[in-house]
Amino acid sequence: MSDDELDLGTGMFEEPEDFRPPPPPDHFAEYETPNKETVKLKLVGKSPLWGHLLWNAGKYTADYLYNHSELVENKRVLELGAAAALPSVVCGMKNASVVISTDYPDPDLLGNIQYNVDNSIGKKLTNVEVKGFIWGNNKGPIYDMEEINASDIQEKDKFDLIILSDLIFNHTEHRKLLTDCQELIKSDGKVLVVFSPHRAHLLHKDLEFFETCEEFGFTSQLVEQVNWSPMFEEDDETAEIRSRVYCYLMTPN
Repeated sequence: MSDDELDLGTGMFEEPEDFRPPPPPDHFAEYETPNKETVKLKLVGKSPLWGHLLWNAGKYTADYLYNHSELVENKRVLELGAAAALPSVVCGMKNASVVISTDYPDPDLLGNIQYNVDNSIGKKLTNVEVKGFIWGNNKGPIYDMEEINASDIQEKDKFDLIILSDLIFNHTEHRKLLTDCQELIKSDGKVLVVFSPHRAHLLHKDLEFFETCEEFGFTSQLVEQVNWSPMFEEDDETAEIRSRVYCYLMTPN
């Protein structure tokens, strides 16, 4: 006998409306540019894809791009795993010719990115486009196509700058990310990789990304490593490592 048959139309097996707690509400965070401009970002209340936080790496990336606008101005920019999309917003502010801001094709995440593109500085950034993209998959969604062969992507349609901000803690995704960078970067382009070691004991796995990149035809260079307050209060023994923000630039060989 099925539950429907047993229920006999009484609704006795339906969950009460307050059976499960509601998800946390959306909230806002502010970022101040080096020139004291305020960017107000909407964050989803909770996300298994970590889109509900404004990460140290995202703020560092925004600062770096703001201070190195030559990487952005009149350039084609791609951000992978954008989350709140602060780096994408800053690239839009710094006059990139086009910014493609991508994340997993989850409606809440993409809707949130679009909200920030439209509202975070009080006006819509018309040079920023929001698209759903799964790392390592066909690049069609980036070009508003169902599918495209990587070999058919013309140099002019590739990107001068690709941004990976706090993504390489996904150790199983390293090769997918590097495949995307290999197929989408211009021959004279740059990949900006910024991250914090959120799991101190796995820092060596984070850093393996910069060894693996050589297999994909990239050379990596550490720009700097700084220490900010760690994102999470955990044991004091690992606080120094977790407070670090690493910045690397990768260039195609």
